[in-house]
Amino acid sequence: MEKIYQASTAEGAIDFINMTDLEEGAKEVIPKGGYGYISSGAGDVFTYQENERAFNHKLIIPHVLEDVELPDTKMEFAGEKLSAPIIMAPVAAHGLANVAAEKASAKAVSRFGTIYTASSYASCTLEEIREAGGADAPQWFQFYMSKEDSINRDILAMAKRNGAKAIVLTADATVGGNRETDRRNGFTFPLAMPIVQAYQSGIGQTMDAVYGSSKQKLSPKDVEFIASNSDLPVYVKGVQSEEDVERSIGSGASGVWVSNHGGRQLDGGPASFDSLQYVAEAVAGRVPIVFDSGIRRGQHVFKALASGADLVAIGRPVIYGLALGGATGVQQVFEFFKKELEMVMQLAGTQTVADIKKTVLRENRYL
Repeated sequence: MEKIYQASTAEGAIDFINMTDLEEGAKEVIPKGGYGYISSGAGDVFTYQENERAFNHKLIIPHVLEDVELPDTKMEFAGEKLSAPIIMAPVAAHGLANVAAEKASAKAVSRFGTIYTASSYASCTLEEIREAGGADAPQWFQFYMSKEDSINRDILAMAKRNGAKAIVLTADATVGGNRETDRRNGFTFPLAMPIVQAYQSGIGQTMDAVYGSSKQKLSPKDVEFIASNSDLPVYVKGVQSEEDVERSIGSGASGVWVSNHGGRQLDGGPASFDSLQYVAEAVAGRVPIVFDSGIRRGQHVFKALASGADLVAIGRPVIYGLALGGATGVQQVFEFFKKELEMVMQLAGTQTVADIKKTVLRENRYL
């Protein structure tokens, strides 16, 4: 008889000093298969590990006598007032971490006052996510396309009906990465994926099977299709090169999202932070840049913003907070990054997010 998957039921304040503490705690409460899926990278985990190490390639210069006090992380983006330039990255199946799933995380992100990005592979419906976040909370929808255009139109209509302000096309996962931990654990999804149930059940599927059911052959025409059928801004997620910047913007993308999928796809590729440098130069201010992968410190957020990102998205830390403390834990994770960012801003002599973006980082010549 198959063992029933039992995610955490925790809800309440959690005690942690940093993201390492949080991950170690989450490992104790998330079932082994689910934790392996959430935490692991691809192949030899080179790229996964480089994502965090790469932030040391650039140094933040402390500045004094800058007349700075109580730095302000608030900003406006696409007409939305955000409490910080930190948003929720799309992460599949929050129900692997906590039975309250995306309902808890959406509630917390709304309370914090920033953008929530719902995954196509969520374990809750878009209606539930919208209700939990509240009608006025800014939410984006991350889209894994079906092979059938009729299904794609229906899902885009669903997203728009539920208040999505933008569509995020994940373009770097047309096939599953080499997730050896999942294979070693024999992991298959124990939860349904109600948003994409028209072409993917989720339950009992390996990650390879999940990706195999979605559209592999993506091209600029797909960006055009999404934009014309949703009438919403489209962000292309997974951009790491100058060529992909031009393909994305040329196809009508309203923004690019620098990401290597948290080191879960192409092992041996560059760290996301290293790619950001090239992407920002190629974008040259034409469209906004969202950045993710490897964010574990306020310093990382600062460095990404100083290197050209307009928003920084966090993923795994949120899921670990969800496992340990439900909605309260998720909100604590966002507050952790905000508080640490404020400290870095003070010491770096930057009063506002706009000041961070003018900051020049120093090359680390000692590596």
